[in-house]
Amino acid sequence: MTDWDRERAIDRVEELVDTVVAETMPVPVREVWVYGDVALGLDPVERIDVYLTKDLLFHGDADREDEFVESHGIEGVGKTVRAEWADEHPEYLRANRNGHAAPEQCLAAHLVDDEEPIHLEVCNASFEDNVTQRLQGAMARENYTEILDPRGACLWIDDDTEGGQRSAEAFEKLRAGEYVFPTLSGALEMLGVDDDEAETAADAIQQFREQQDGASVRGDVV
Repeated sequence: MTDWDRERAIDRVEELVDTVVAETMPVPVREVWVYGDVALGLDPVERIDVYLTKDLLFHGDADREDEFVESHGIEGVGKTVRAEWADEHPEYLRANRNGHAAPEQCLAAHLVDDEEPIHLEVCNASFEDNVTQRLQGAMARENYTEILDPRGACLWIDDDTEGGQRSAEAFEKLRAGEYVFPTLSGALEMLGVDDDEAETAADAIQQFREQQDGASVRGDVV
């Protein structure tokens, strides 16, 4: 695992937000959050965790699907990802194991280089809603690595204005390391997990994170 100094990590996050705002994305993106090491003020940063809230693609170009099946062998273009985006960035077009265009993988290919220590979480639900959903599911299955670290900060939101709303205050706090969060186990306790299980879950999450290397992405639907 390659650590990044804090300034470089936050510059990279800001660049990622700039890309979401300025460029056509494979699906509409509504929110960009950062959580984990960057939000906690750590220096150096072992891993950059970014959460994207996406919308499902409505009013796409479904009639163009056959065109991309023929040219790329990928179904769903125009239905699950924008055909306009695929025209502009065919090199970033990615499919799931069933051969359908995968929005989260397309976003990751567009936004993150393979060797960067960046993890993308992509979901149709907001960060705060998904924290709760994921926690409930993970605790029920005792699969603690599925827990989404709740200690995050919203950097940008699409509020239907040109360019959306960027939080200058959030970036200032990130650069100054001014966010104050509890430990991960403490944050889980605040969400209703009992003390012992919160410690066990936090340890499992940390061990899982230490095994990660390079870019990664996880797609979720709530």
